[in-house]
Amino acid sequence: MKRIERGHPYHAERFNPLKKRRVIVKINVTHGNIGEQKTDAIILNLFEGVAEPGGATGAIDKALGGAIRDLIAGGDFTGKARTTAVLYPRGALPASRIILVGLGKPEGFNLDRARTASAVAAQKARSLGAKRAATIVHGAGVGGLSPEPPPLRSEGLRRAAQAVVEGALLGLYEFRELKSEEAEPPLDELALVEFDAGKIAQVEAGARAGQVIAESANFTRDLVNQPPNICTPEHMAAKAEQIAAAYGLAYKALDIGQMRELGMGALLAVTSASHNSPKFIVLEYRPQGSGDTPPVVLVGKGITFDSGGLSIKTAADMPEMKTDMAGGAAVLGTMRAVAELKLPRPVVGLVPATENVIGGSGFRPADVLRASNGKTIEITSTDAEGRLILADALVYAGRYKPAAVIDLATLTGACVVALGENMAAGMFGSDDGLMERIRRASEASGERVWPLPLYEEYRERINSDVADMKNSTGNRYAGIGVSAAFLKEFAEGYPWAHLDIAPTAYLNKANSPWPKGATGYGVRLLVEMLRGWE
Repeated sequence: MKRIERGHPYHAERFNPLKKRRVIVKINVTHGNIGEQKTDAIILNLFEGVAEPGGATGAIDKALGGAIRDLIAGGDFTGKARTTAVLYPRGALPASRIILVGLGKPEGFNLDRARTASAVAAQKARSLGAKRAATIVHGAGVGGLSPEPPPLRSEGLRRAAQAVVEGALLGLYEFRELKSEEAEPPLDELALVEFDAGKIAQVEAGARAGQVIAESANFTRDLVNQPPNICTPEHMAAKAEQIAAAYGLAYKALDIGQMRELGMGALLAVTSASHNSPKFIVLEYRPQGSGDTPPVVLVGKGITFDSGGLSIKTAADMPEMKTDMAGGAAVLGTMRAVAELKLPRPVVGLVPATENVIGGSGFRPADVLRASNGKTIEITSTDAEGRLILADALVYAGRYKPAAVIDLATLTGACVVALGENMAAGMFGSDDGLMERIRRASEASGERVWPLPLYEEYRERINSDVADMKNSTGNRYAGIGVSAAFLKEFAEGYPWAHLDIAPTAYLNKANSPWPKGATGYGVRLLVEMLRGWE
């Protein structure tokens, strides 16, 4: 494995080979009074049901002679979540306009609602043509309520600042690389304004983390949104190598010959019909002073296009199959964030990347494959290919003697049926402590997971007459549990968790404030988990 010397920090210019670049929003932290900011827009908030605004919103209301109270009294702005109102100071303040964003009801207010409010407000500022905006930290003063709601009181100002920056950058994301028309003018700069000088360091730390994590999630979204003729296995490997070059990670990408030497028969079967060569991507982050500390290994499914193979998908379902590498993209985005945040725990990212297409050399139902741990697999469906490439990757992960292994995959439509579109990822695992770490990270990051059972009977469903196991039962009522039971056969000797992100990786239609397309799911979750790993 070669170690790539650290180069210039990542920015969109490094990774995007096309002329249209994703706009980078400058984030800064300012000490002062929000009402004294000379900017295109200042962003304030209001809880639903509040008639007399307090805090920064109340102070601006007084400066405007009660204009905000008039809006509330007239029913023109209620503070309902995801709503905005715009006021023009007409010289009473240095700012050109004021954007009020609703926080919803005070009950249950949390970091994810602060994140969403920030996204809504940033999008509104952009739609109004603002180039620069200044915002209070939603959740710091909590709209003047006292005492602060427990969720934010326990998370602290740093967490609130992180959520505000994440929300703004995630909400402003657009994938426009392949469009010929110009986008609406971007918001170039967002300032977080804090009145208390003693709190500036907390706000700066939160804003810094929020920017790194959101940009890494947006990097993941860029990969998933690319068409499959651009985002091939070679393309994913090139992106991984660029991350390594930017942050000094160790990098390698195994080719077909090396996969054969390792006996990766399951992965090689999936790739056998494709003209695009597979890549088994390996990124290693080992911070100074970590010594022999066992790493956490992240494994991401990297099927850059999935036709279903001979068990072919329907024409209507196939276009979305460019997103079947979302787990692998999330692993790459997480490795980028881990390195830039300089987390103390070693982390390894593994992405088996290949296509699953149809051809004379492709694998077939009734074939028997041998994975790299020697176990044999009877193929009942070539469309159950993700678990095959993950099988060899999970075996490979064992060589690191890891503290834990977490895999992410858009694995089953059954998980979408079980949990609903864009609700939560399904979580299975062999270790309760690891799953609890993920659950806590889910609550803090806003990327939800839901634990699902791994009954022994699921394993019985894939018993085979001719091999150690089948890759699919063919029973639509056991799809999600059987897939996890299959993976468990290859995740031996270490704590393991499996996240089926099929419900959460992609939005088929916009869900305000989040646009249609890739969500970047997994980056915020995994980084949060790794930041808290002692």
